Amino acid sequence: MNILVCVRRVPDVSENELQLNSSGSDIERDDLVYSINEWDNYAVEEALQITARAGGEVTVVTVGSEEDEEVLRRQMAMGAKHAVLLSDVQFEGSDGRGVATILKSYIEKNPFDLILTGVQAECGEAQVGGMLAALLDYPFASLVNEIEVLDGKKLKIAREIAGGNKEISEIDLPCVLSIQTGINEPRYVGMRGVKQVASIEIPIFGSSDLESAANSVGESNAKIKRCGYFMPVTTSGAEMLTGDREEIANELVERIKARGGIPA
Repeated sequence: MNILVCVRRVPDVSENELQLNSSGSDIERDDLVYSINEWDNYAVEEALQITARAGGEVTVVTVGSEEDEEVLRRQMAMGAKHAVLLSDVQFEGSDGRGVATILKSYIEKNPFDLILTGVQAECGEAQVGGMLAALLDYPFASLVNEIEVLDGKKLKIAREIAGGNKEISEIDLPCVLSIQTGINEPRYVGMRGVKQVASIEIPIFGSSDLESAANSVGESNAKIKRCGYFMPVTTSGAEMLTGDREEIANELVERIKARGGIPA
């Protein structure tokens, strides 16, 4: 089974203290530490586990700039066989639909049995997976946390639904699945593995290679435009209750009553 995993390079929030720029239009990106989007890392690990059981190869792809090669190489060090960078000045500023259109153009020229994305990226929009499936006219499932290969034509999947329950479905191949965190435990990638793939050439495809729809990509064609950011208002810090378990529980109940949370 040949699997494509769509990945993205994002600021590592565990390594950065995010601040807004002077205009409030974006975060300050100079000197930020970047890493792979957390949800995408789970998707890559799941693809590797599927191919280990069923055979095949894993390809990782991203829409971005040459700086994004860093993430692609880390995923190759993790075990992906191939990596592809989709990069062009015309792609800059694309919204979710634009990114999905760019990916669709690549996939139409390079078909895969299964396409995986993370559920969402750092901004939490969760758009690209569903839009990509719609553009390709492929079946789609989101929040997937289990995958079983039934045969060469179908998968059995579990989706996370309300209350911690699971919804079990069968889905035809080829399809697009967005992967939820917790589906697996992504393997560790050491510097030795990264160095082993450092010299591998990663192909770059632009708009002339992909024949992307001119009215769907780039900032000028974006249907959704981010107007700005704001920082949450700082409030007072947490208060720690002291005492034994019963004393803390009683104090907590009294405080909730005082705030109208439960009847007095």
